[in-house]
Amino acid sequence: METSAKIFGRILIAVEDSSYSELALQYGFDLASKTGATVALVHVIDPPSAATYGSNPLVGQDDSIILPEIADIQEENSKALLERLSRQWNQEGGLYTFQKIGHPSTEILLTAEEWGADLIVLGTHGRTGFDHFISGSVAEGVARRSIFPVLIVPNKTA
Repeated sequence: METSAKIFGRILIAVEDSSYSELALQYGFDLASKTGATVALVHVIDPPSAATYGSNPLVGQDDSIILPEIADIQEENSKALLERLSRQWNQEGGLYTFQKIGHPSTEILLTAEEWGADLIVLGTHGRTGFDHFISGSVAEGVARRSIFPVLIVPNKTA
């Protein structure tokens, strides 16, 4: 049985404002230029947990709140990031951008499905041990649950 590699027509690159994303962007756009693929960027805002200011669980009082100012700032920063990256990485066929709110690995996968991506590209922090246990890994979550090929670009030097 003969198998052949699929030509990637749509590449979704997950981005954040970090050096981890810069390397993933380079890989994604290099691959797109070689295959003629269209590129989309997705940035996911992971909403903060509800703050427990004024809560007193001993008396059954739960006045948890999410400060709207934090959400507004996150959305503004996300929009500015996508605009900056769009200017920096503009390509001939146009560049799509998606701003999502939710759990990063879930939203990346949903965006890939909605947009019809052929490949997902994302960077990784390369955390191990306790840091990985506490923060989890978006890259790992995407790779484990994806029905699309996933290119994980590590940010480690040899």
